[in-house]
Amino acid sequence: MARVIVVGGGASGMMAAVFAADAGASVTLLEHNEKLGKKVYITGKGRCNFTNDCDRDTFLTQVARNPRFLYSALDFFSPQDMMRLLENAGCPVTVQRGRRAFPASEKASDVTRALTALLRQRRVEVRLNTEVKDLLLRDGRVAGVRLADGAELPAGAVVLATGGLSYPSTGSTGDGWRLAASAGHTLADPEPVLVGLAAKETWPAKLQGISLKNVSLSLTVSGIIRWQELGEMLFTHFGVSGPLVLEVSCHLPADLSTTELLIDLKPGLTPEQLDARLRRDFLAAGRRQLVHVLPGLLPARMAELFPSLCSVPAALPCSQVTGSQREVLVHALKALPLHIAAPRPLEEAVVTRGGVSVRELQPGTMASRLCSGLFFAGELIDVDAHTGGYNLQIAWSTGALAGAHAAAHALEIHPD
Repeated sequence: MARVIVVGGGASGMMAAVFAADAGASVTLLEHNEKLGKKVYITGKGRCNFTNDCDRDTFLTQVARNPRFLYSALDFFSPQDMMRLLENAGCPVTVQRGRRAFPASEKASDVTRALTALLRQRRVEVRLNTEVKDLLLRDGRVAGVRLADGAELPAGAVVLATGGLSYPSTGSTGDGWRLAASAGHTLADPEPVLVGLAAKETWPAKLQGISLKNVSLSLTVSGIIRWQELGEMLFTHFGVSGPLVLEVSCHLPADLSTTELLIDLKPGLTPEQLDARLRRDFLAAGRRQLVHVLPGLLPARMAELFPSLCSVPAALPCSQVTGSQREVLVHALKALPLHIAAPRPLEEAVVTRGGVSVRELQPGTMASRLCSGLFFAGELIDVDAHTGGYNLQIAWSTGALAGAHAAAHALEIHPD
């Protein structure tokens, strides 16, 4: 029997099942949660930024880890293919700022509902609350799976699409890591990415809840800028978070001792323009205290704290601010330093970095190079990207490619 078993009913698993069925295989989808797509439900804060409407080369610039591995997957099933698939399945889509694509309803449940309908149309057997205990391995190939209750399900091919280790409440328990290792695969250690960063300094906690928009954030290593972007960030009780911080977390070196974040609070002004602005403001303010003038440049709570970060008295009359003090203020407004203690825990990360080494997979099929009939998809593979719909598209694309080729493999073994 040309059966394909897909382990994991998240984004990549559902797509693998759809494409395996379209390729002519009998498909069984095994999910240990009580419903499919549990992590999809919470993406984009429930709005589900499911892809990014860009071309392949632009897409790959947003992949932080192993982008070249994804050429074939994105060519096989592109962001535009995903948008058409949902539209044809009765889920209208909309493209918003930054080419981010959402269901028109902005409800993640509509994406999962559309995919579930596609599975039903293709007569995919879906088994919920079903845990896979082991792979059935025989003579260097996979022959099926063994369930937690001891039952064995034979198959011509198996797709592992169990996700990473982030958001354990969605069922990301690491089962796929164990199963991949049992087949001889090397797995890169799991690391949190797209995650907030704990700061060594204590002052960000005093600004908890303040969001900075249209600022520039730079990552420097030993004084050299390694990454820089314009956008939005957020101060928290532990340090910093928000879109810019999540993105920079993808680029952190293993050794953080020489790493520094620099916040440009006024990226639209050169240091010379900012100095001229301060001169004008201070001249107009006269004997008003510095702390009462800075809210013209900064959020009120940050303006209150800012002088102490520059070692300038907050109560100093603006008319008495020296040239050297003004220089310190300008420098801090253009490059406010922050030092990273550590990324926040894996449980808080949007994505898990690590997983099955891409060197042990065939990029054109997502097949294992070590175990015949075994395929991989989604976050279980050591590939990750920035926010903006890219990680979900990686799941859709690798799932589609894995499913189609798993079916071809199963049909080759069992042509009847």
